[in-house]
Amino acid sequence: MGIPSDLPPEARGEASNRQRLAGRRILVVGAGTRASDEPDPPVGNGRAIAVLAAREGAGVACVDVDAEAAQATAAWIVREGGRGFAVIADVADAAACDRLVSESGERLGGLDGAVLNVGIAAGAGLDGTSAESWDFTFAVNLRAHFLVARALLPQLAAGGSIVFISSVAGLRPGSLLPAYDASKAGLIGLSRHVALEGARRGVRANVVVPGLIDTPLGRLASRGRPSRDRTPVPLGRQGTAWEIAYATVFLLSHEASYITGQTLVVDGGLTGIR
Repeated sequence: MGIPSDLPPEARGEASNRQRLAGRRILVVGAGTRASDEPDPPVGNGRAIAVLAAREGAGVACVDVDAEAAQATAAWIVREGGRGFAVIADVADAAACDRLVSESGERLGGLDGAVLNVGIAAGAGLDGTSAESWDFTFAVNLRAHFLVARALLPQLAAGGSIVFISSVAGLRPGSLLPAYDASKAGLIGLSRHVALEGARRGVRANVVVPGLIDTPLGRLASRGRPSRDRTPVPLGRQGTAWEIAYATVFLLSHEASYITGQTLVVDGGLTGIR
């Protein structure tokens, strides 16, 4: 199940910008893309989100634990004439979650929104998941999102927006990774609470739920579980990271000014009509 060549420009990351985030200052956690040995690897979700946000007029803090990956995303933004810089932080470290918010805000001159895209997967089934791998997965996939949101919310003025990136694994079983599934489901509950507290300040919080997306991590997952590529997606293909980025930019923008506490599923119909 590959990616057709006749996709619209948005799905290929080739559409002209519309300045939907003009003047806004956006923090993207997990903005790097995993290194790939393929000759022409696809872009990852976090990098596509950061690059598209910059194309749409935002200044972007590109946060990642991988310095080279974060710097490559920032360099892409600068190469296209945008404003972007790398912030290196390991979100498994609670103190780093506070620091990445304060450092990004200082360098951007404030923050108007954030995307929390970081996530890991470990273990295999209940028997193959240790308590240590469960705890580490939750530290990265859920605790870090809570800590960043806690540090971020007081800095956002009315009109601010937080977008959490979950997964269809948080909606239905199938990954065989219980810590991953549970932590991604937890993001939806966390987002609803952040939306509740944020509403008092005019700050919105929502979740984007990607389905099967053609990214370096997606391809790695398919190598380990070839049946992934044979999943019968109603639209007949995997999505692209740019399609996740467009959904995310919409929720960051004022176009979504009356949307909060919601879950936007971007999965080609996999969970809704299959």
